[in-house]
Amino acid sequence: MTGTPSPHEGDMRYLFKDCSNRIFVLPTLHRDIDLITDFKTIISLYRLMREIRPHIVDSHTAKAGFATRIAAFFLRIFSRNGPLTVHTFHGNVFKGYFKPSKTLAYIWIERALARITDIVIAISPAQKEELVHTYKIASDEKVKVVPLGLELDRFLTCGKLNGKFRHRFSIDKDCFLIGIVGRLVPIKNHVMFLKAAKIFVSEHPDINVRFAVVGDGELREELESLTRKMGLREKVRFCGWIKDVQNVYADLDVLVLTSINEGTPVSIIEAMASKVPVISTCVGGVRDLIGISKEDIESGDFAVCSRGILCNSGDSLGLARALEHLLREDNEEKEKRRMSALEFVKERYSKARLLSDMESLYTNLLNKARC
Repeated sequence: MTGTPSPHEGDMRYLFKDCSNRIFVLPTLHRDIDLITDFKTIISLYRLMREIRPHIVDSHTAKAGFATRIAAFFLRIFSRNGPLTVHTFHGNVFKGYFKPSKTLAYIWIERALARITDIVIAISPAQKEELVHTYKIASDEKVKVVPLGLELDRFLTCGKLNGKFRHRFSIDKDCFLIGIVGRLVPIKNHVMFLKAAKIFVSEHPDINVRFAVVGDGELREELESLTRKMGLREKVRFCGWIKDVQNVYADLDVLVLTSINEGTPVSIIEAMASKVPVISTCVGGVRDLIGISKEDIESGDFAVCSRGILCNSGDSLGLARALEHLLREDNEEKEKRRMSALEFVKERYSKARLLSDMESLYTNLLNKARC
């Protein structure tokens, strides 16, 4: 079951083209909060669950997770065979999204929802730590860690696509290409990316460098305007949504992530599988991916870790310094880190591993319910 994307969001239903007749689209389910349409969504979900009688309902994202678990809860009340509920946190809205009062309200809502949820899934150990101890959403026993699993083959072999992305956007094949992949929304903090670009270009005017912004969202016009004001128009390419994102990684020299808050960023996993060096802010589950070398990073500085480089959230100077380090780093050290990242994601983030983990989780949940 899925909702409708906002105007600037990418629609990923193309991934299910082979089983499109099994997709239930709820027009009233979308990111924005609207009491009337949200109530209609809960009613629609309730009726659909009552019709198909699922044994387990697994919800994703805050809005859909709220509506789904409320509908399942009422079905349990009015039916002897209501579904068991699983909710997956891919990130959370407890930092960087809202004012403190609104954030606290969302924390209390998630605590209440956790009481009617059988299993809460975190996608990294760091995220579980936040859910259990920092925000006290659910107990340690209820929160299970199930890392993401992706179809990695197209990234493992993306080297053969070299040159396609650069040619499409008229980017010099010999320039140092720095990319960021994701929605253009406040939580992704693309402003930090642009500020770091400005610092890097100003300090290294002799270096042939370009910055690629892949994705779309509500902030696109604002970010394009900021780019012009910073004098970066010739250096930054806004590429929009790209379906075959492996073409992007085939041509990047480094992937950057500047998020204020993250669960486990898919773009970092994809970059690692593509052997693209990664520089990221030290937030959420990023630590588990990169392999943090130290807890504290000084302002304006960065930390070289076993599988990537970290800087502080909001620290544009630290990011610019990290980019400079990566550009001038010894190739042997860089290759060692890239291979470490590649082996790490192949072992821990494969589709087969995820399917096995979820099958075990569902089976154990059903067995406990029967006892």
